[in-house]
Amino acid sequence: MPRKVFVLGLDSMPPSILYEKPREVGFEYLADIVEDSKRYVMRSCHPPITVPAWMVMFTGKTPGELGIYGFRHRRPGEFKPYIVNSSFIREPTLWDIAGEKGLRSIVFGVPPTYPPKPIHGILVTDFTTPGPEKPYTWPPWVKKEIESIAGPLIFDIVYRSEDKERVRRELFEMLEQHLRVVRYLATSKKWDLFVYVEIGVDRAHHAFWKYFDTQHPRHEEHPVYSRVIPEVYQRIDKWFRKLHKKLPRDTVIVIASDHGIKAMKGAFAINQWLAEQGYLKLRKEPEKPGTDLTEDMIDWEGTIAWAWGGYYSRVYINLKGREPRGTVDPKYYEETVKQLKRDLEKIRGPQGEQWENLVYQPSELYPVVRGDAPDLMVYLDNLSWRPAGTIGWPSNYLPENDRGPDDAVHDWNGVLAIYDPEGTIGRGDAGIIDANNVASLLLELVVR
Repeated sequence: MPRKVFVLGLDSMPPSILYEKPREVGFEYLADIVEDSKRYVMRSCHPPITVPAWMVMFTGKTPGELGIYGFRHRRPGEFKPYIVNSSFIREPTLWDIAGEKGLRSIVFGVPPTYPPKPIHGILVTDFTTPGPEKPYTWPPWVKKEIESIAGPLIFDIVYRSEDKERVRRELFEMLEQHLRVVRYLATSKKWDLFVYVEIGVDRAHHAFWKYFDTQHPRHEEHPVYSRVIPEVYQRIDKWFRKLHKKLPRDTVIVIASDHGIKAMKGAFAINQWLAEQGYLKLRKEPEKPGTDLTEDMIDWEGTIAWAWGGYYSRVYINLKGREPRGTVDPKYYEETVKQLKRDLEKIRGPQGEQWENLVYQPSELYPVVRGDAPDLMVYLDNLSWRPAGTIGWPSNYLPENDRGPDDAVHDWNGVLAIYDPEGTIGRGDAGIIDANNVASLLLELVVR
């Protein structure tokens, strides 16, 4: 009979916290688990963001194979984005494979699992769920059961807000509800594999990192907000201590994150830069700073490329035959992409300092490129600066995110710690594991 495997997903948890100073920040109980675990540094995927990283880890496929390059995408020839959901996941997940072998799974909060698909067990969807009025469980009747003990489920919060007190209050409300529901499911339902991803950790990091990280360029000490992140850690730690005692003694515990986190140094107005370099031509100058770039603002006949902002930038070539008013002849496509890539790599910091800019064509990163991939993927200063898609700024260098307060950017390295109480897999540092190799490792634990 297989042993149970419980996966605790702490979205955006970096090794510098969980591996180097867990007790200092509130992980008293989990520190002991981690100490006795086999510990990997989990190298996230390209791009290192929540969607697609968790699905890369739970399918073993790269973003190129999944055809998912972020939360939003654009179809060739269209300007407006569409949102990725579970219907885009066509590869079998860890819980799908477990189900084929007769093992029951409970999955809570793994992005993107909305709308819910049938599984052999129970599924509760993730932060991409539009709201509790939508179907968000499999089987459907579990929704009513959850709401009878915890009320309508909170899937996400508005975390990019100046109203920090409201963010703090809603963050803890969401976290406590999630912990209550997961405890109920874990202790009252049958399962062999339990996968729980807590998005609240990520939201705490983005909203309060400058109060927590003393090395942050805009660090502030605050009597309340400097304690938010440690309190999130403490609440999860105390909750898991109680839950762990109710699980079978031989349960394998896996603690994982999809990527790391670090201070955001600032934002860079990528479309303004493209306009300055002659790649993007506007019909008229924006009237105010922070204007969204819209389709009707662009002089398409004079435009070679435009970009999206985000934790990384997706750049699109105005390719003739693909875009409605394309200007770049297909025979010059590769030459254009390579020149733009070289120019992007040369972008420097606000004081002329050298940046470590990483610019890739998707074909350089993935064995297969499916779906609606961008022409170029751009990481500014190794992710430390966030690309801003808005225009009209007095400078290309913005002190903060153009989409609202956000203290942090994603980092490459997450965590994967595996605790086997029977000691069969060993303990200690185990090196680096790529995100797309996590699934096979977990599958061995689940089906052995």
